[in-house]
Amino acid sequence: MSSLGNQIGSKVRTLANMGHPNIEFVMDDSDGPCRIIPSYSTMDTISGHVAITVPADTRFEDIDIAFIGTSHTFVDRVTTTPSMTGRSESTHRFLTLRQPVDESCFPSPRIFEAGRTYRFPFFFNIPERLLPKACTHDVVADHVHDQHLMLPPSLGDADLSGFGSRLLDDLAPEMAKITYGVKVRIAQRGFLDNVIHVIGERMKAVRVKPAFDEQAPLNIDGNDEYRPKQEKTIKKGLFKGKLGTLTAQTIQPKPFSIPGARTSNNKPITTVAKLVLRFDPAEEGAQPPALSSLHTKLKVSTFYATTPMHNLPSRTHLAFDMSQGVYAENVALNSLCITKAKWEEHTAASNPAPECLTRRDSGISDCSTASDTANAFATGILVPSSNYKNGTFYTAQILVPVTLTEKKSFIPTFHSCLISRTYTLGLQIAPQGGSNISLKVPVQICANGSDTGIENARARSVEAVMYREAADMFTPRSVAPPNFDGTRTNVQARDELPPDYVAFAPSTRVAARSGASV
Repeated sequence: MSSLGNQIGSKVRTLANMGHPNIEFVMDDSDGPCRIIPSYSTMDTISGHVAITVPADTRFEDIDIAFIGTSHTFVDRVTTTPSMTGRSESTHRFLTLRQPVDESCFPSPRIFEAGRTYRFPFFFNIPERLLPKACTHDVVADHVHDQHLMLPPSLGDADLSGFGSRLLDDLAPEMAKITYGVKVRIAQRGFLDNVIHVIGERMKAVRVKPAFDEQAPLNIDGNDEYRPKQEKTIKKGLFKGKLGTLTAQTIQPKPFSIPGARTSNNKPITTVAKLVLRFDPAEEGAQPPALSSLHTKLKVSTFYATTPMHNLPSRTHLAFDMSQGVYAENVALNSLCITKAKWEEHTAASNPAPECLTRRDSGISDCSTASDTANAFATGILVPSSNYKNGTFYTAQILVPVTLTEKKSFIPTFHSCLISRTYTLGLQIAPQGGSNISLKVPVQICANGSDTGIENARARSVEAVMYREAADMFTPRSVAPPNFDGTRTNVQARDELPPDYVAFAPSTRVAARSGASV
């Protein structure tokens, strides 16, 4: 009896625990150079199969295959006690798409035989937006919630960031990371405790570069982070008095548009900024100063938090919320020689807003408004400076081409529950006889969709129209007289809840109300 019991126990141990499964991914990626680093965009299809091999006969209960998107952040705080850490962390799984496994793919009984390879296919479509349950915390406005439901791009993974097969720095800090991947988990039910155990799991990371359309320009009125306009006093020379006042102003330019994933487009990514100058002489007859050069740079800011962000991030909020942080890095772009900038002479009658002079005389030094800015960039004439003396003045307009460097990987401007990425364009002008003028305005980076993603979206749109037309043909129509008492009749209750996104056991996520990780 003892020998028989030992044989049974040995067989059970062999079927249950001997050897860990070997899990391999085979991706159906046919885009040439993107084979090395799988890269996908909105509405792209991720397909392939999982190959599982075990060294010994292994019993299993179920196999889960899911496409998941996760953001992870941490913030270090300064503490008074050296032995205590001031770090707080948060993880938010904002996307889980589960792949149903056909029962016919499972062996019967559910035992992986040693040395035999079992293949399980998977098929996922990158969604255009997240489900509402991905962002359930409080926000200050609906547009913030809409931003949080946009699919964020991959961020902070040095093994994936880049373009095509090239690995490039995406200027993300260690404190913020967004990852996507296909994850496989093999489960087994224990003989003794009847509890599900994980006996093998693996994740295949992929690069996701969603399509991002241009958003509305950012309202920067009263925002100290930006400086769209600046005045500088120009001197004739050392101890020679003032030459006049130089005013420079710019506005938010059109966004950069980066090519979609899985594309071979290597054209430069450019935009054009418009710079309007005005020179008010200190005395009649003084000529505008000579201009030497203009330099452009891009400030890349990554905001991160361990609690959900209720508003679009701003540096002014960081001092009041210890759960947030920001990492910024400046990238030098182009330099432009502007010595040949053409100045145009004007008389006092050419001023665009003479009522501003009265306001200036009453003690208001800067009377520019949004309408003044619009008029200035339409006519090319800025409102007078604080030192204007109602005489002759000069204006100039400069179109500044700006090109992103190919040595960095730029991702679109986005805002999620825990992580945001924004960009600031800096223009620095060097006039002769005065200190440099530095302007800072926001600029967006948008992203195109891939060719396959656009085609898939078009096909789905056609299918949806055909389905609605077919459904309308069989929808019962009421012939009852209209109800004029303001009440609705014949209302059917429908289940509006989104489909379940949960693929595995509950994971760390962002709490809806408290803002803590659970």
